[in-house]
Amino acid sequence: MARPREFDEGAVLDAAVQCFWKQGYETTSVRELVAHTGITAASLYNAFGDKRSLYGRALDHYVETSIADRIRRCEALPPCCAIEAFFGEIVKRSLGDRDRKGCLLVNAALDVAPHDPGFRTVVATVLVQIEAFFLACIRAGQADGTITRAPPAETLAQHLLGVLMGIRVLARVRPERALLEGILGPALALLRVAPGSSAT
Repeated sequence: MARPREFDEGAVLDAAVQCFWKQGYETTSVRELVAHTGITAASLYNAFGDKRSLYGRALDHYVETSIADRIRRCEALPPCCAIEAFFGEIVKRSLGDRDRKGCLLVNAALDVAPHDPGFRTVVATVLVQIEAFFLACIRAGQADGTITRAPPAETLAQHLLGVLMGIRVLARVRPERALLEGILGPALALLRVAPGSSAT
């Protein structure tokens, strides 16, 4: 019979996320992971496998507790408000990121995914989910007349995804409110229905 784990898996994943997030995948050693998580190397290997496997679990944990959680909260809002709230949180987090860690998913897209087909698929899947959130909001807004129908919903969703990536990358080197809001403002303006006109 397997012995019950003597550690909090969520807490260990939180610690692993912080370690990978701050230092990156390649420069994070197993010794540092052991020190940050507070469990032995044997326990780490038994519970999570090798460093790559732990990174995958940590990335999944980050996506679920950060990105997926934000989407769930914003989905409860009206279409335009949902998109604005989503980006509002992104700008706030970016400006408050004193260590300039950026987004762990974006970091994975830049640092790990190009050399690892498995993680490339993981990152691409999450980006598709984010784009799908934007697309659902835009289609709902087009249906209720609060979001313009030109350009098409798919084009607007793709544009918002690109804006999101740009903000997250730029904020690591230039976390300036005027810059980030200057990028975001025109993107949100594209969604609005011009005064005196219909969504069409």
